[in-house]
Amino acid sequence: MKGIILAGGSGTRLYPVTKAFSKQLLPVYDKPMVYYPLSVLMLAGIRKILIISSRGDIRSYAKLFGGGRNLGLEISYAVQEMPRGIAEAFIIGEKFIGNDPVALVLGDNLFYGQGFSPLLEKAATLTDGALILGYRVKNPSEFGVVEFDKDEKVISIEEKPAKPKSDYAVPGLYFYDNDVVRIAKRVEKSARGELEITSVNDEYLKRGKLKVRLLGRGFAWLDTGTFDGLLEASNFVATIQKRQGLYIACIEEIAFRMGYISRGELEAMGASMKNSPYGKYLSDMARERF
Repeated sequence: MKGIILAGGSGTRLYPVTKAFSKQLLPVYDKPMVYYPLSVLMLAGIRKILIISSRGDIRSYAKLFGGGRNLGLEISYAVQEMPRGIAEAFIIGEKFIGNDPVALVLGDNLFYGQGFSPLLEKAATLTDGALILGYRVKNPSEFGVVEFDKDEKVISIEEKPAKPKSDYAVPGLYFYDNDVVRIAKRVEKSARGELEITSVNDEYLKRGKLKVRLLGRGFAWLDTGTFDGLLEASNFVATIQKRQGLYIACIEEIAFRMGYISRGELEAMGASMKNSPYGKYLSDMARERF
């Protein structure tokens, strides 16, 4: 399975901060926002990744990650000229996807919870149909909403409904078989002029191939697309890291623990950032014995 990070959009909810650069490059505590969705794909075992962003920002991502070789990844880049909807990512990434299934994660979503890695690893084995997540929220009308029965069989999915049929929002992480490219090409623009990801999911539902996995009450899903969300996410990450002494979304550590890079490579990356707490953490991880 391949992975796509959609880091486009104009970031108007974060103006004036994002007038100059991409919101997904803003810091969430001690690392760029984009590290969090990248870590999700890495934990799923996905190593071929496409980052989609605006023409003005794509060079910044290339400067940050390069080709991904230092992380044991293959990272490529594509431009979204205008924010025309999440589903456009599959059209832009058609050549990258090729004949493979694909996971899509939004660049401003943060996930954290025990048991998440096994869920991701299983989801990444998908070859037929689509898999979405469900997360209980108190304001479901602000999100895409999934309705399901007692056996967690999907009944309906709606985009920001005035009268939600459930309290479960659909977070910005999706897994699809290779049909998603053809489906996305047939999606019609919504009233707001976008290719909605909900329309893609609804097509899989009509085919009887849409599955949902619910994230429990001990799980955290944070949207960092607003100032309050950005602050809350930063405080959350700071609290967890300071209490446990373990970092969230440390992509270099993940690459090491997944066997993508060696201990020596991890230590070298720590040394290159030795003046920061992040660099010291990498050095400490490299010296740890497992």
